[in-house]
Amino acid sequence: MEQPTGPTWRDALVPLGLLTVGALELASLGTEGWLAGIGLEALASALLVLRRWRPLVFATAGAVVLGAMPWFGPQLDDAAAPILYLAVAVYALARWVADLRGLVGVGVVLATLFFDHVTVDVRAEDWSDAVFLLALTVPPYVVGRITRKLADQAELLRRNQELVRREAVRAERDRIARELHDVIAHSVSAMVVQTAAAQDLVRTAPERAEAVLADVASTGRRALVETGRLLHVLRDEAGELGLDPAPGVADLPALVDGFRRSGLAVALEVDEPVPALAPGLDVSAYRIVQEALTNALKHGSGRRARVRLSADAGELRIVATNPVGEARGTGSGLGLVGIGERVALLGGRLEHTAAEGEFRLSVTLPLEAGAVAPAPLPAAEPA
Repeated sequence: MEQPTGPTWRDALVPLGLLTVGALELASLGTEGWLAGIGLEALASALLVLRRWRPLVFATAGAVVLGAMPWFGPQLDDAAAPILYLAVAVYALARWVADLRGLVGVGVVLATLFFDHVTVDVRAEDWSDAVFLLALTVPPYVVGRITRKLADQAELLRRNQELVRREAVRAERDRIARELHDVIAHSVSAMVVQTAAAQDLVRTAPERAEAVLADVASTGRRALVETGRLLHVLRDEAGELGLDPAPGVADLPALVDGFRRSGLAVALEVDEPVPALAPGLDVSAYRIVQEALTNALKHGSGRRARVRLSADAGELRIVATNPVGEARGTGSGLGLVGIGERVALLGGRLEHTAAEGEFRLSVTLPLEAGAVAPAPLPAAEPA
């Protein structure tokens, strides 16, 4: 756990409260030297403002200052507010000192109080006084150490969660890079074949050769777009290039059938007409639906889900909904992190809400301007 770099205005709230209570108490008692006692409490409060910054010095000094009160003001048993000062100082020594060195400060405070009892306190001392002093110091110190332990564990958990989130982002970017690599490789292969065909037709059928070269140019433009996207994600360091073609929206029926066999009742709806999708957008739409159904299967309730695809105004919209309940939990959120990476790469928008027993995921992606002739998408299927 990081140590505070300096005091803040919040650090003054507790000492200010102690000074207010102590000053009112001494003023109401009106004992001899009560003004001097308020002055010592004010000095102790000022020192305790710095208790988090340098606890071993300022927390110890704040408690020791009050040990001088019997020499200049009220006796030890006249006022109760110094007990609160002692508790705050000992707690700070346990909470803000990383190791057990805070016990040194506690020992100094106890030695000061013991010296006061021996030299100033006119009452007869016995072992009960020692027990009383321990009762004032041990509980605040124990509570302070427990609080620090819990804070350290919470900080470690936060760091581990951040590490897991970063690893999830990295893994998703690696998978996107591999898929875009396959898309680009397919486009380049198609360009080579089309160029070779154009070379054969340029003398015998110039008109057909011109059409083939136009297809080459269109394919090349799409490959450039996908290359630009590929540069925004991590390269495939392991060189794991899949041999199977990248899946797309046309493969959604098979994907849905797989989830149905796993026990999830899925309703797939596709609003027509939907234009053909560029390869990078096609595979990303498939992965987004796949992740949405995976989340519904793992964390949803009722074993039901609905997915709808539509295209209008130059945008592809994917909406996935499923019922949720407290008993099923909310998951780690890493699936949404992966979807967010894809959506950000494609320049789209992602929204997700969980309200009234339903989780709703909405993704909007811009369509590619240079899409080829439309290809049919799967028709709407019942649950």
